[in-house]
Amino acid sequence: MSNDLDTVFAALADPTRRAILAMLLEDDMAVTDVAEPFEMSLAAISKHLVILTKAGLISQEKRGRVKWCKLEPDALRDASVWMQGFGQFEPVNLDAFERFLEIELPASDDS
Repeated sequence: MSNDLDTVFAALADPTRRAILAMLLEDDMAVTDVAEPFEMSLAAISKHLVILTKAGLISQEKRGRVKWCKLEPDALRDASVWMQGFGQFEPVNLDAFERFLEIELPASDDS
């Protein structure tokens, strides 16, 4: 489980990947739509998506010619359980996670 947690926390450490997760809270998205708001190449976004997929935070599925991304919220469960062990954290709540991302993402845009 430790390696899985390392992978999840490493994926969450990047502001671009957190922004992608926030976007996917709304609905599944095509890879090209995920890439649209970012000032980076589609190849760079694809690398971020691979990291999120390997961490189990998203899944990708080909529908026709389009590759779609879907949030996999259960992947946060082990991280939530681990944090609860410290007695300072409540279970991960997607609404609370979304509020956290909304607060954190504007601060990361300044970097």
